[in-house]
Amino acid sequence: MALAGEMQQKTGAPKPAARAFKPLEMPELEYTPGLAREMAPLYEKVKHVIPSIEWPFFAPYIHAINRLKKERGAVVLAHNYQTPEIFHCVSDIAGDSLQLAKEAAKVDADVIVQCGVHFMAETSKLLNPEKTVLIPDVKAGCSLADSITGADVRLLRKKFPGVPVVTYVNTSAEVKAESDICCTSSNALQVVESFGTDRVLCIPDEFLAKNIAKQTSVKILTWKGHCEVHERFTAEELRQYRRDDPNIVIIAHPECPPEVVEEADFSGSTSGMINWVKEHQPKRVVMVTECSMSDNVAVENPNVEFVRPCNLCPHMKRISLKNILESLVYMREEVTVDPAVAVRARAAVERMINLGN
Repeated sequence: MALAGEMQQKTGAPKPAARAFKPLEMPELEYTPGLAREMAPLYEKVKHVIPSIEWPFFAPYIHAINRLKKERGAVVLAHNYQTPEIFHCVSDIAGDSLQLAKEAAKVDADVIVQCGVHFMAETSKLLNPEKTVLIPDVKAGCSLADSITGADVRLLRKKFPGVPVVTYVNTSAEVKAESDICCTSSNALQVVESFGTDRVLCIPDEFLAKNIAKQTSVKILTWKGHCEVHERFTAEELRQYRRDDPNIVIIAHPECPPEVVEEADFSGSTSGMINWVKEHQPKRVVMVTECSMSDNVAVENPNVEFVRPCNLCPHMKRISLKNILESLVYMREEVTVDPAVAVRARAAVERMINLGN
């Protein structure tokens, strides 16, 4: 693998032998009485978010995926926006995109199956260069990542010479490579202020940048990139929830427009929202983010009633049990990053990680 060779040149370490993966036979997918009994404890965990009528379809796939993971020496990473049958039933590691990649680096596995969108699989490859990274559907993209290119960042550097470039992890490896450092929605403020400058470019999420700008004296220059899920929420929508139930609690992701965040009781990253619900245990809550996250958080918070404003990410929903299984059987689709890009992109991600440490 080219990236492993690049690491050899830097470290002098011998290049590991590439492991050859052969296609396997597609397993039988039949919901038998025996399988029903075997899978019953798992269904008990998710029964209030997965209808019983759907379980006989899901269970054979879940059983086959979990068996093939062991055969392949694979781990399945699932983002918080995956549906419950993926998030709770086949994933080994679940969380936000950076958390997934960092945790995968600690796992003794040859193969990573990324149940998320393409930039997440790239980030996993950056931090795990010697592992095989697969994404079940290579067309699982992201409106935010697609809003900017490496060429755009180079033009921004010419327009604002000397201004540090902070890039959201929700971007391609090419864009990360043109940046000084990456950030997440949970550490963006810390990263922006770490330079000690009066101006910083924070790209590409315009709303994240504007929400962070309210918390710092640093002038933040923005780019007009948006998440197509979070940009659809409106302040009036949230006010209507409060008119319907004055006691309802609203928590919002900072990728939402600033006027939406202003209406919320709490705003935080994906992990921040999850931890807030666990800690506060509100009676009724609206999580102003991708709809499947409410289902996943509900599994571990049965006493909380979730009011779901169902904005779904069409890209995340390209990942299914069927194509996860096919990914393991046929070892597709493999995600690679050009070695020259990978060196610089990984440096931007690692600067952020080291700043946190």
